[in-house]
Amino acid sequence: MKIIILGAGQVGGTLAEHLAREENDITVVDTDGERLRELHTRLDIRTVVGPGSYPVVLRQAGCEDADMLIAVTSQDEVNMIACQVAHTLFRTPTKIARVRATAYLTRKGLFAHEAVPIDVLISPEQVVTDHIRRLIEHPGALQVLEFAGGLVQLVAVKAYYGGPLVGQDLGFLRRHMPSVDTRVAAIYRRNRPIIPRGDTVIEADDEVFFIAARRDIRAVMSELRRVDRDFRRVVIAGGGNIGERLAEHLEHSHQVKIIEHGLERCTVLSERLNRTVVLHGSATNKRLLEEENIEECDIFCALTNDDEVNIMSSMLAKRMGAKKVLTLINNAAYVDLVQGGEIDIAISPQQATIGSLLTHVRRGDIVNVHSLRRGAAEAIEAIAHGDTQSSKVVGRAIGEIDLPRGTTIGAIVRGKEVLIAHDDVVVESGDHLILFVIDKRRIRDVERLFQVGLTFF
Repeated sequence: MKIIILGAGQVGGTLAEHLAREENDITVVDTDGERLRELHTRLDIRTVVGPGSYPVVLRQAGCEDADMLIAVTSQDEVNMIACQVAHTLFRTPTKIARVRATAYLTRKGLFAHEAVPIDVLISPEQVVTDHIRRLIEHPGALQVLEFAGGLVQLVAVKAYYGGPLVGQDLGFLRRHMPSVDTRVAAIYRRNRPIIPRGDTVIEADDEVFFIAARRDIRAVMSELRRVDRDFRRVVIAGGGNIGERLAEHLEHSHQVKIIEHGLERCTVLSERLNRTVVLHGSATNKRLLEEENIEECDIFCALTNDDEVNIMSSMLAKRMGAKKVLTLINNAAYVDLVQGGEIDIAISPQQATIGSLLTHVRRGDIVNVHSLRRGAAEAIEAIAHGDTQSSKVVGRAIGEIDLPRGTTIGAIVRGKEVLIAHDDVVVESGDHLILFVIDKRRIRDVERLFQVGLTFF
């Protein structure tokens, strides 16, 4: 595909890296020439210096025959105008824009072909907020991903000494929990992937990705580790867009406090939020944390826009007795350094957002993509179409499907029914298949599986 990316910031740069690896024709546009040079030396991409909303710049970037425009600059207005220009002058087929301001997002009918012609809206703050909310709802999980409208979840947990399944083979899970259907999609041991089989033995400290119907998730988690009690007391450091949205979502079911250093912002937050306690001060102030009884906090979420403040406040809160700490880290290089020590969960906003963008780039009927393990792996929801003649999956039992190496099918959603993918389950047209791909290089092969042959038409 020929794709133009506007904005070479963290989201734009990460996206260019992902897509360039997959042999797409990528052009990145930004006003920062130095940042573009750095990307160009690292990746096989074209770059154009200039404002992304200018018609002359878009023409120079090749908008006339581009398949897709992805506008992810830091300014909503630039992204919106760029999509309008691409539609009016160049008839670009697919236009994706990052829009953050709720003032735009809440206006009905604004983003339509006859108004501002944007095909897909991406709100990174909302994606990250949802990601954090799911982790708070599932204490002990490292990652919680939803498929098929929330009917199925893929959860990553760290196996601990003392968990009933630790030291046992995977076949034991089915014997031990006959009423709960689940499948282990992948295991990471010392950062190396293992494709699970019935005789694979789970060891302590393994990172286990399992898939199950939403209602069964807690039961399966209890087999791998002691289940943490539900989080009730939540402290949020940083009252920006993510902090505010998270507090708004949690305040009716949790005790929530927000620490914000900007006095004006504190006033705004106290007016907008109903039950949240808003505190003016620094999250790295030991005395403030002591006064607010940080040792009684179930989870401390550091969500400021400063990585160093997030890391230091999280480490301080943990040492002072916070049960769990979750840290937002923009610099992807820091994520692996800090997670698993004093910081329980490190979240990269780019990695959380990238999946929602990749969904629209994939070939075949792909409705959901989640980027995992810093982009090395992917979880995909694909819809099977066709019949036994035109499709490589329809009418075949899962055990008969020629899956690319390192790919597992975890579950099938048929209407509202969740079927865990055992070898004898037969795929029907219209089924949603949830796949785990541990080797990103196999993505093209996975896409081909779900492309329908000409006989279908």
